[in-house]
Amino acid sequence: MMLAPLAADLPDPGLAAFGQDPWWVIALKAVFIFLILVLLTLFNIWFERRVVARMQHRVGPNVHGPFGLLQSLADGVKLALKEDIIPKAADKVVFLLAPVIAVVPAFVTWAVIPLGPVVNFFGHETPLQLTDMPVAVLFMLAIASIGIYGIVLGGWSSGSTYSLLGGLRSSAQMISYEVAMGLALVAVFLYAGSMSTSEIVAAQDRLWFGLILLPSFVIYVISMVGETNRAPFDLPEAEGELVGGFHTEYSSLKFALFFLAEYINLATVSAIATTLFLGGWAAPWGIENVWEGANSGYWPLLWFFGKVFCFIFLFVWLRGSLPRMRYDQFMALGWKVLIPVSLAWIVAVATIRVISLEGNINRTYLVAAIAVLLVLTVALMFVGDKSDSSGEESSTEASEEPHDAFAGGFPVPPMPAGGAVRGGAAPLSFAQSRTTVTAAAEENHE
Repeated sequence: MMLAPLAADLPDPGLAAFGQDPWWVIALKAVFIFLILVLLTLFNIWFERRVVARMQHRVGPNVHGPFGLLQSLADGVKLALKEDIIPKAADKVVFLLAPVIAVVPAFVTWAVIPLGPVVNFFGHETPLQLTDMPVAVLFMLAIASIGIYGIVLGGWSSGSTYSLLGGLRSSAQMISYEVAMGLALVAVFLYAGSMSTSEIVAAQDRLWFGLILLPSFVIYVISMVGETNRAPFDLPEAEGELVGGFHTEYSSLKFALFFLAEYINLATVSAIATTLFLGGWAAPWGIENVWEGANSGYWPLLWFFGKVFCFIFLFVWLRGSLPRMRYDQFMALGWKVLIPVSLAWIVAVATIRVISLEGNINRTYLVAAIAVLLVLTVALMFVGDKSDSSGEESSTEASEEPHDAFAGGFPVPPMPAGGAVRGGAAPLSFAQSRTTVTAAAEENHE
């Protein structure tokens, strides 16, 4: 169920509760968040390996520690003890700073994520949140966008073609899906009336935004998978094309920092989705009716991380189920589908919001107009796909013309099973192709 208890039962301190803590409370909160993220990363690596192993009828890690829970710690120690190699062609300063630039924003983003209500923290009443601000969601998006610089700089500074291509792919991917992600959050701002994370959680008093803003929720979930470079959108790390992508030349602790940043970002986007669409730390509907203290004390941590783990399981499920997309299909999904649908949905939500506040227009006509708008949007997308396919057909017809290997003056042997067969000529063997090229070269030399 995607329902939450009434806001009257939830403590809502508002923004006034922040900025009043002594320095030692702020320091303990920061350490608390850091430890949670490190332990969560170790658990997520183990969890992903176990779930994928279960899907593929394997055992998974089960030797180090109970149920293999210490396997991630063993992998971290192994990475720390590996030889640290810096390529000669690398820009050493940027090469060393890139992993740090990638991992630091992943930690900072959690500063504005609400983990629970006001609690007694070592004798001091304080919210389970490091800080909050009127534009907290924009702060999260801005900080998360800085992490892409670490990936791009890491690929550029390595002095490797594969790494450079991986960094370029990652930057293009971030730009494409950051737009759709930002548009998906506009509807949340319109309904919540605020960009503060704590106030957005409080605004989901009767219904979670994931239910009443379902298209925005779906668009955000797709965008967050693309934003974190996870399968089936893991094109910057495509091992069949780019060896390892942007971190091909990295080893030891520098590679471990990139690995840490990826898994923290995995938890970060899941926490943002929980906060903005699933009621944050509020208990699911029905629990508050049978247990009055479900939303007080430290119990909301259980509901919050339970929702986060649901998204993490979704990430793992997608990785074990779907193949990697082709790059042009991936970019077309972002620019031709997600962004147009997001724009149309924002117009619909803004219109509904104005009508609900003023109530001067017939809702039946309003729903009909929105339906027509959505149908036109989908139709335009199909028209674009049809024109693309017609262009492909025309290019295919043009390629079926006979192939002249010596048209440009330079001998090019026909492909064994490609254009020569479609052109009507029999494919040449390797010896025949070599003889043709040698004879043409001698003729040009004379």
